[in-house]
Amino acid sequence: MMNNFSKLFLSVQAALLATGSMAYAAEATQDDQNDGKLERIMVTAQKRVQNAQEVPLAISALKSSELENLGAAGNDLRFMASRIPSLNIESSFGRTFPRFYIRGMGNTDFDLNSSQPVSLVVDDVVQENAILKGYPIFDMERVEVLRGPQGSLFGRNTTAGIIKLDTKKPTQEFSAYAKASYGTFNTTNIEGAVGGGLTDTVSARLSVLDQQRDDWVDNKAPGFEKKDQLEGYHDKAARLQVLWEPNSDFSALVNLHYRDLDGTPRVNHANAMQVGGNDLVDGFDRDTVYQNAASRAEQTVTTKGGSAKLEYNFGDYTLTSITAYEKAEAYSRADVDGGYTSATPGISVVGFNSESADGLPKHHQLTQELRIATNELGRLDWQAGVFYFDEELNIDSYDFDSNGAQDGFAYQKQDTKAWAVFGSLDFDVTDEFKVTAGIRYSHDKKDFEAQRLVSPIGGGATDVLYANPSDGQISWDLSGVYTLTPDVNLYGRVAQGFRAPSIQGRLLFGDEVTVADSETMTSAELGIKSDILDNRGRVNFDVYYYQLDNQQLTAVGGGTNYNRLINADKSVGYGAEMDSQFAVTRNFMVTAGVSYNHTEIQDDQLAVGVCGSGCTVTDPIDANGNAIIDGNPLPQAPKWTVNMTANYTYPLADGELFASTDWAYRSSVNFFLYESKEFESRYLLEGGLRAGYRWTAGNTDYEVAAYGRNITNTTRVTGAIDFNNLTGFVNDPRVVGVELKASFF
Repeated sequence: MMNNFSKLFLSVQAALLATGSMAYAAEATQDDQNDGKLERIMVTAQKRVQNAQEVPLAISALKSSELENLGAAGNDLRFMASRIPSLNIESSFGRTFPRFYIRGMGNTDFDLNSSQPVSLVVDDVVQENAILKGYPIFDMERVEVLRGPQGSLFGRNTTAGIIKLDTKKPTQEFSAYAKASYGTFNTTNIEGAVGGGLTDTVSARLSVLDQQRDDWVDNKAPGFEKKDQLEGYHDKAARLQVLWEPNSDFSALVNLHYRDLDGTPRVNHANAMQVGGNDLVDGFDRDTVYQNAASRAEQTVTTKGGSAKLEYNFGDYTLTSITAYEKAEAYSRADVDGGYTSATPGISVVGFNSESADGLPKHHQLTQELRIATNELGRLDWQAGVFYFDEELNIDSYDFDSNGAQDGFAYQKQDTKAWAVFGSLDFDVTDEFKVTAGIRYSHDKKDFEAQRLVSPIGGGATDVLYANPSDGQISWDLSGVYTLTPDVNLYGRVAQGFRAPSIQGRLLFGDEVTVADSETMTSAELGIKSDILDNRGRVNFDVYYYQLDNQQLTAVGGGTNYNRLINADKSVGYGAEMDSQFAVTRNFMVTAGVSYNHTEIQDDQLAVGVCGSGCTVTDPIDANGNAIIDGNPLPQAPKWTVNMTANYTYPLADGELFASTDWAYRSSVNFFLYESKEFESRYLLEGGLRAGYRWTAGNTDYEVAAYGRNITNTTRVTGAIDFNNLTGFVNDPRVVGVELKASFF
């Protein structure tokens, strides 16, 4: 059933459409110029520059100006959650380890070796390890979210889709900007970039970022009291790009980037949820914890990498080579249970202490792609290529006793090698009907070993355990787009994606390495993309259905505090998505999006462990005390997401006033594979505001603004830990501040 919020949203959409129609009619009688019309959104979703309205798949894009509004408070990449239909992002680590979900598909695993069905691609380079995915967003050209399997062009582990980030590239034209902001909790965000021609053939762009926030969460555990002890960070990043264009046929783009984060991990609150329900306990205070290990909490991340993109145009064809290297180191230590032990009952008293850490002392990945593509030859165009991936990583896991002394240690080592060959073609059947088809063969092999050397629970050391899964499969897609009118395109797409075998071997509390076999996903979607109101309105709509065979799932936590990989026989999903934009007047722009996603696990033999204490499981329980999860939705998969923005400018003699607001809603989600009353979140609705003044003086544009994020200061549990007590972590608090920006040209 459609809830009241969704009915309200659709009513607002209808009103916006009517308002846009009336506004356009009034404008058209006054002026036939193009002012106020929507600009084309150009994307590279199919590794060619295309108009997004002509790409036959569900795609949404955020431009640099939209990203600036959403990230005004120095928030990390999670700020995009629910800002695009069917997209959710969460993290139990904080700024370092985002977990992505598209159309309900993702992975809740917190292990540093976890794989995800949503791939992150930055400047044409896949970021495979979870730590690489947390690189800050700054000086961006756009973000593209491609929904549905993308295996033909982007390879394995893209069954749910990809998030594609494209940074601003060097040009011969000089441009620069500097921006500084200050807000709640002494939050500072300083960033800037400068670029232009160094010679007639060489241009460069340097982008830098420095984000800081003071610790703001107080610790009030008896004997461990300290004000402002947690949730602070200092995040620094830089990127240098150099472009060499000796002639019109050849270019070489070199990208060097670096990140250094020093902070504290995500704060856990013990006994945060009410027993028998999903409300926060009475008196819950996000600004306060009661932890015995908070003083030892720390999180550090260092990533560095580089890429070289070479392109050679020889008439009818372009040859592209992309070589990239990424390296990461990380360490995160936290009070996992979120409380303290005591003989005196209290809100944050736990049954036993749990303090652990995970480190990534060694990691590197090497990728190489070589492809050749035709240059708009006519009715038939194609591209083909090869891809190679090589990753090595070491993971260390530690446990500590109640005094902070190490009492457990385990390690993992993994070497992954993958390769692929792929091809895609576009054929214009008629002037109105175009067909696109793609195919890829991917092969993946992992060599893994793990061992527990010291057990925190007296289990002793394990033997060295090994796993060596490998598999090769074909991914494909077939789509067609039909031009109904010059402003309306209909499309259909079927596709199959492949997710390579995964390994879970965090042996700190377990004695086995689990391997999930490959999963495949077959998806079908139909959609319409339309420009209306003489290009002052845009509405895109699609419906989809998918089936996951042998889906990889992570049974997280449970009473044994151990993660296991399992395969579900089948999972299905279906839904509908809509994106829209309206230029109501020249100075007033609104956007709105909505998605409905239904997901369901279909395996009547599949059962998983349940919480260690305190929760009210609503699934059937088998003879072994495990929950039968047949029929359950996928974790972190909201049925509804809704987003809306409004931007208004008011011209003055020497500049303009501006104001914008954005709102994002997601319905409730389950945190785990099993269902319980406590581990189902309530809906989340967050809003932002930004307002200020812009003006130009000489060759400089200036902007001063005030901003607010989560302006209603809504508090919601966004994730949980289930092995000890009803531990949860919550969304970010309200942050308000001021910002100054200068752009030079």
